[in-house]
Amino acid sequence: MFQSRFLREMRAGEEDAVDALLRRAFGGADEATLVRRLRRAGDIAGECVVPGETAPLAYLALSSMRAPSGWLCLAPVAVEPDSQRRGIGRRAVGLVTAWAVAAGQTVVVLGDPAFYRRAGFSGARAQGLVSPYPISHTLIARPGEDTPTDTLVYPEAFAG
Repeated sequence: MFQSRFLREMRAGEEDAVDALLRRAFGGADEATLVRRLRRAGDIAGECVVPGETAPLAYLALSSMRAPSGWLCLAPVAVEPDSQRRGIGRRAVGLVTAWAVAAGQTVVVLGDPAFYRRAGFSGARAQGLVSPYPISHTLIARPGEDTPTDTLVYPEAFAG
């Protein structure tokens, strides 16, 4: 995937710290359960963290979409609650969008349109997509200026 001094690939042995971060960031176990299900199914394409002094400050996962072939889904994205609103999440997601464009990759995200637009995702380019989730909250990052008209099929773990 990609490395920087700010964002790096998650290392073996950090799973418990990421699980705890997800629970704190989202106030429950749903996203931690989602990540465990994605890992078990082999659908994770990459996991990255923003390292802190003793544990990750932020986490993001890229999963392989079932369709369109080769597309990735960014979810979840979590930042330690005490470190939120400092630009850490926007910067981490911005690195993903830059990587997607440079690598010729398409990444889909479902979330707050204002946040993800600031990090380089486009909601306008996602308007031709068909999704089981609201298109109003679906954004993409990819090279070019086109508006794809594909049907999104997320990994099965998202249905649970």
